[in-house]
Amino acid sequence: MSGHNRWSKIKGKKLAGDRKRSVGWGKFLREITLTARIGGGDPANNTGLRVAIERARADNMPNDTIQRAIKKGIGELGDLHVEELLYEAYGPGGSAMVIEILTDNRNRTAQEVRSLLDRYNARIGASGSVLYLFKRRGSMAFEAGAVDEEKLLEAALDLGADDVQSGDGVLTVLTDPAAYFAVKEGLEQKGLKPVESGLGFLPDTTVRLDGKVAEAMARLLAALEEHDDVKNVYANAEIDDEIFDRVAGG
Repeated sequence: MSGHNRWSKIKGKKLAGDRKRSVGWGKFLREITLTARIGGGDPANNTGLRVAIERARADNMPNDTIQRAIKKGIGELGDLHVEELLYEAYGPGGSAMVIEILTDNRNRTAQEVRSLLDRYNARIGASGSVLYLFKRRGSMAFEAGAVDEEKLLEAALDLGADDVQSGDGVLTVLTDPAAYFAVKEGLEQKGLKPVESGLGFLPDTTVRLDGKVAEAMARLLAALEEHDDVKNVYANAEIDDEIFDRVAGG
């Protein structure tokens, strides 16, 4: 879990500043458009779209911009063909990755993602080869010093959360995907607003990486995150913060 939280922190740093925010918004727009195309334009009936909108709003994206992206996705502003894919991969040092893809060209995306993996001594695995190491869950992260841990634990469990975990200065509320929005909204009504939240594939256990292997994995994660067709990437790698910081700094 801590590896997941550390990578979330580094993603935030990568999107800092006006220029990088513009890049981040472009990816949010693509995600909103494509999830609307796949599951429809009503976020009440499309969990993926609802999560995408939530992430975009958290980055201060205007509502008009969000609505245009939804209209594009459902065909009101032109037809759009897209596929949702899930890649399982073996990373450096015996690590594992789950890569969520949204693409309008399966062959192009496959070639580009394989090329990135090859560059960092990683490879695509067969269906089912990696996914069993992860579990799809809802998660909400809180700064440990900013909330009362006992209050958060009691409120989260009362609302139907599965667990509250502590590590790396972060308190993480974990839920079943179906309970994610009910728990999140319930906590916010109690004045407990997470600094980051979402649905994703979280590893059951992590693999410790150090040295050049850890740096290769951090650079691979950065390269995958920057690819336009990669919606999300999840890894079970445990990497020190300073390595992520070094990679983020170029």
